[in-house]
Amino acid sequence: MQLFQRMCFTACVFVLGAGLMACASNAPKPTELSAQPAVQSAAWVWHVPAGVSSGVLRMQVVGATVYAAADSGELLALEAATGRVLWRLRLPEGLSAGVGADENGVAVVTLSNELLLVQSGEVRWRTRLPARVLTPPLVAGGRVFVALSDRSTMAFDGGTGVRLWVQTRASDPLVLRQAGVLLAVGDTLVAGGLGRLQGLNPANGRVVWDAPLATPRGTNEVERLVDLVGPVSRVGNSVCARAFNAAVGCVDASTGRVIWTRPSQGSVGVQGTAQHLAGADSDGRLVLWRRDAGETLWTMERLKFRELTAPLVLNNHVLVGDAQGVLHVLDIQSAQDTARWRADGSAIVGVPVSTAGFVLAQTRLGGVYAWRAP
Repeated sequence: MQLFQRMCFTACVFVLGAGLMACASNAPKPTELSAQPAVQSAAWVWHVPAGVSSGVLRMQVVGATVYAAADSGELLALEAATGRVLWRLRLPEGLSAGVGADENGVAVVTLSNELLLVQSGEVRWRTRLPARVLTPPLVAGGRVFVALSDRSTMAFDGGTGVRLWVQTRASDPLVLRQAGVLLAVGDTLVAGGLGRLQGLNPANGRVVWDAPLATPRGTNEVERLVDLVGPVSRVGNSVCARAFNAAVGCVDASTGRVIWTRPSQGSVGVQGTAQHLAGADSDGRLVLWRRDAGETLWTMERLKFRELTAPLVLNNHVLVGDAQGVLHVLDIQSAQDTARWRADGSAIVGVPVSTAGFVLAQTRLGGVYAWRAP
């Protein structure tokens, strides 16, 4: 039982077809922030209400446009530089996954397992899915790809919503109630599950390569849960990802070769640059690795038990949000605090994103906030 409670500190698990399992939290008290005169606080540049968000939904940046969604079904497009609302759509039911977008449309999945494609604020098509979805759909190459909670992957025609193919894989009774891995790398569709990254042919779903990042271990289903969790960090053909509470590793997506893996007890994804990769452990330790070899450059423990988001690596800084509503800005070389930004006081959820010289974060109370990038 103690192990199950530790896992529920950061992520719930659920049984397919049986709904959510109750999660008991024995989280330690968050570490108090030290008073440092050199740490700056900056007011946000703009703010747009977007509706309450549990953190399952993620913002998506396409060019100069930011797409955001709320649990209740609110979907909106924002001008990144000003926060001006380009369009807003209120869907009649809540959302379980999103946002996926490119220049041709925005895809979300409802709580009733319907995949919707939205263009310019209007629903163009919708189709029923056979299982729940928690990973944002991928909109690319005139198609919409979906990773389902039964660990199957489906492809749909972006113009009509007609199903093109489905690729299934072995499944376990338990899956994480959080977003997984689905992205495009060149002409390869990369999907994650059961501790492995797989490269798929986007035309037919055929498996091109299979790369293990973690092997299920333990004596029960909870201990053996090693699903890959998003977000992932992609630089060229290098894709780095986290296996839940097991490992972090990088794969060459052109060949499927595993470049390196390291044990790591974390439940949120990783982000990085061509040189660095950053991730947060489940207890709030923040770790920076060398991307090419997996060498640990530093580990920072000042934010322990603050329930950190996946970090953003930007302009020689690492930015990470916490459940107390603070977005921390750290120097990438020294791991020292350079700024702390606050929004509405509720938890920072999802993943901070950057675009047009701004850093954007979404809060649990539903605000999208923008600060000037450090």
